[in-house]
Parts: sequence; C-alpha cells; structure tokens
Amino acid sequence: MKRILNIVGVLILVLLLVLIRAFEDELFYDPLLDFFKNDYSSLPLPEMDIFALQVSVALRFFINTIISLSILWLVFRDREIIKLSVILYAILFAGFFIAFNFIVFTSEGTNSHLALFYVRRFLIQPLFLLILLPAFYFQKYKSR
Repeated sequence: MKRILNIVGVLILVLLLVLIRAFEDELFYDPLLDFFKNDYSSLPLPEMDIFALQVSVALRFFINTIISLSILWLVFRDREIIKLSVILYAILFAGFFIAFNFIVFTSEGTNSHLALFYVRRFLIQPLFLLILLPAFYFQKYKSR
C-alpha cells in the first residue's frame, strides 16, 4: 500500500510539473517565451522588465526545485540524497542565474540568443531532475 501511495504521489508531482509548463504564460512573466517561438536568430531581444523577468525565472526555478526534491524524496526516502540534491540545485541555480543575467545584460547587438535560450531552459524547466533521478537510481542500486 505504501508503494502505491508513493507512485500516486510521484504521478501527482509530475502532473504539477506538467501544469506549470502548460500554464507558464499565465503564471509567469516571460517575454522570452514568445520570442523563442519565432525566428529569434536575427531579431533583437524584446523590451522587458528585467527585474520582473529575474523574479519570475527564480520563482519558477524554486517551484520546480521543491517539486523535484519531493519526487526524489518519494522515490528514494534518503536524507543524504536530498542534502546532496539541495547543494547541487543551489550550485546550479547560482551558476545558471549569473550566466542568464550576464547574457541578458550583454546581448544587445550580439548573436548570443542561442546561449540565452539554453541557459534559460535549464532555469525554467526541471531538466536537472531528469539527470539526478537516473543517476541516484543507478548509484543506489549499483551499490547493493
């Protein structure tokens, strides 16, 4: 029964991640969403409120992180994995957020839109979960 509850919990949390993605236009300020849907390679960055964009990207990262850590907890029930994940998420956020801001502030007239696309993607999507989940699974079950 406990295993079924864990599976249902993981499915609910994955559904939350999907809903965040589905309603990203309504939930978060991000003028880059529409920008990257078009032919962005030759266009300048759109006018945007940089502070609102930073807050929105950070908020989305933290929401995705909390949900991702909850998924990791339900799958492994291991405090050490969660501690390591929190450290990795913090390092990831610091590095990518600094890179994101650097690219946004220095991209006028440059062709760095592709770098902005990928750095932003790591911040707003739960891609790190897709890396950590199989890595921890492999590590945990390899050591048995």
